[in-house]
Amino acid sequence: MAQHPQGLDMAARSRARRRALQALYAWQLSGSHMNAVIEQFRHEQDMEVADLEYFEDLLRGVEKHADELDACLRPHIDREVAQVDPIERAALRLAAYELKFRPDVPYRVVINEAIEVTKRFGADHGHSYVNGVLDKLAADLRAVEKRG
Repeated sequence: MAQHPQGLDMAARSRARRRALQALYAWQLSGSHMNAVIEQFRHEQDMEVADLEYFEDLLRGVEKHADELDACLRPHIDREVAQVDPIERAALRLAAYELKFRPDVPYRVVINEAIEVTKRFGADHGHSYVNGVLDKLAADLRAVEKRG
């Protein structure tokens, strides 16, 4: 996967994350294959304003590493992963993927973006839950960066 320079249009990445959250939500509820979900979103969403490559990387990464990501999240949540609200679960999985597999993205950006998408699409206080879980997860996965 190509690495993007620091000067990349960060708004395009934010839009890619928002679309990825919606696609991941649909994937979780439908049980469809991720390729079908990606194709559906390519046709239905306004993808030209998002970073399509990043969108696909997020979704394919979450699909490929779902069990590993859930295992990383489990110690920091108060219920089974499957019992977490679907929007919050999608946000947590996306952020866990970025924290674990995308070291090019600073942990603060990952957490802030997860909070923003949860505020936009989730329940009233869902973003507080996501923030608390991801702060603990970042301490595990990005300990050196977080201390620095």
